[in-house]
Amino acid sequence: MINQADIMKVKGMGFLQNRGTENFSGRVLPRGAVFNADELIAIAECANQFGNGKVAFTSRLTAEIVGIPFDKIDAAVAFMAEHGLYFGGTGAKIRPVTACKGTTCVFGNCDTQEMAKKIHDEFYVGWAKVPLPHKFKIGVGGCPNSCMKPSLNDFGVEAHKIPVFDASLCKGCKTCIIAQKCPVKAVSVVDGKASIDKDKCLDCGVCTGKCPFGAFAKTSETVYKIFVGGTWGKQTRMGTPLSRYVTEDEVYTLLEKTILWFKENAYQKERLGAAIDRIGVNNLEKSLFSDDLLNRKNEILSAEIKTR
Repeated sequence: MINQADIMKVKGMGFLQNRGTENFSGRVLPRGAVFNADELIAIAECANQFGNGKVAFTSRLTAEIVGIPFDKIDAAVAFMAEHGLYFGGTGAKIRPVTACKGTTCVFGNCDTQEMAKKIHDEFYVGWAKVPLPHKFKIGVGGCPNSCMKPSLNDFGVEAHKIPVFDASLCKGCKTCIIAQKCPVKAVSVVDGKASIDKDKCLDCGVCTGKCPFGAFAKTSETVYKIFVGGTWGKQTRMGTPLSRYVTEDEVYTLLEKTILWFKENAYQKERLGAAIDRIGVNNLEKSLFSDDLLNRKNEILSAEIKTR
């Protein structure tokens, strides 16, 4: 018989007990929210050799190998390590990074999977031994379609393209292609020229390069909206958007600062969103857009998690 200590030990390794049995499901982590063909073959082989032959994909895009007996867990870990794959994704720490298919999607404004891979390497792997007050989820979305719901992650990234409009090139077409294509009807023709209602515009990038006369430029800057403190489940909280767009370089810096702020300010078992609501988003923004947290990084990381 396995005991509770055994169950908790392997949970920390990424293995969750299958209800009513002494078998476990092991979560295999994707790097950059995607598996290649060889990795999928290895996952299938592991499922056949150590599990019950079934694989389920989780909401964090991990591949969960089902039905692994307790005494086969170490062998399954070793097998996957031979193929460069690892189990994990549980506990009060940074969770597996998710991303939409913005890398290949026609609406994608950035290479979402490459960004997720960088975040995975730098934070999921690099900060693996950093204990946090609670789980910390990160999601990367390629446009405002919000397919993978960045606003429901502790730190959500959403890529945008700000339209570049040159009125001198606009012909005032009776049927404006841009007005037709705009998903939120932010573009209309007024007095013979296209006009953008910035209160409606989502900076989604759909109009970029679509005008046959070049009035809407073929290229425009990719910027990122950041959501902080989103949660989904028993307690739901929409992520708070930061007050301005940021560049790609700022994304990684802001993520690091957000984790440090969470580590320093949240109580044990308190999610980031709850800490923001308790302390205030203005306090968070002030910290995120200054260098104070980075200057005190070692101090923050070495401190104990707060208890109430």
